[in-house]
Amino acid sequence: MSIKNYPLQFEPILKERIWGGEKLNTVLNKPIVSKITGESWELSTVEGDVSVVSNGKLKGKSLTELIEKSPKAILGTKVYERFGNQFPLLFKYLDAREDLSIQVHPNDKLAKERHNSFGKTEMWYVMQADDDARIIVGFKEDSSKEEYLENLNNNTLVSILDDVKAKAGDLFFLETGTVHAIGAGLVVAEIQQTSDITYRLYDFDRTDAQGNKRELHVDLALDAINYNKVDTHKKYEMIQNQSNVVVDCPYFTTNFIPLDGTIDVSRNGETFTVYMCIEGSFGIRYENEIYKYKKGDTVLLPADISDYMLDGYASVLEVYIS
Repeated sequence: MSIKNYPLQFEPILKERIWGGEKLNTVLNKPIVSKITGESWELSTVEGDVSVVSNGKLKGKSLTELIEKSPKAILGTKVYERFGNQFPLLFKYLDAREDLSIQVHPNDKLAKERHNSFGKTEMWYVMQADDDARIIVGFKEDSSKEEYLENLNNNTLVSILDDVKAKAGDLFFLETGTVHAIGAGLVVAEIQQTSDITYRLYDFDRTDAQGNKRELHVDLALDAINYNKVDTHKKYEMIQNQSNVVVDCPYFTTNFIPLDGTIDVSRNGETFTVYMCIEGSFGIRYENEIYKYKKGDTVLLPADISDYMLDGYASVLEVYIS
């Protein structure tokens, strides 16, 4: 007998990073065991890091298993037509105790040719920021491959990159090719294409516990970089009990919901929906059950869940594929 779908949560996949810290526990209550935990992968089908259900009758099943068994019911008819059995997005929380490396991600064409992968368009929602926190996003002014290489070789790359102060509630949308780095003192919710392809340009000359520097990918990055100035900081409405659009791109749509009470939601089966609770707490009422979530939780609603209610007092990111 098949099991009827319901709102699904997954075990966090925790990642040590040279730049990570302990805020995934102190801010988001993740069960970290390392003082350099940089990432919590909430929803992933990246090979070797596939999410496993943590609640209900499907507990212990992997996301890939569920999709293989019922692809249209999990993904949605439109998503299945476009991506087949692939889950096209990756959801994370990040804690940057130190600056991340300056890096860039390739577009779909380059990623397919070189790595048989999706590209990596992504967005960040800043959940917590220290007073002096900032991010690097793109160039201060339109640049060129020649100017970039000159500054990279002279160890002055940071001088031509745009340095933006960041605070809680800020949202940044990064198209592929945008040179970027999350700065120290930030906790970020990240939504991206399913890809783990990163070209590292500069790592502030850091070494790991064994004294080794991390690999750089200077040559690979040259044809991946957008050398023009870009606008990544997204303004958005904050109308209560409404899905306020913040990003609407070919890869995902993200809405910001300031939830204060109850919202009725209807879906048409074309796409899955994911909710990330970025402040407060809320519940999903579905078929006489209440599923409860707090800050730092992520939940996947399979596409065949059509009618439900959001209920609570929270700030929520709502994500689906248009």
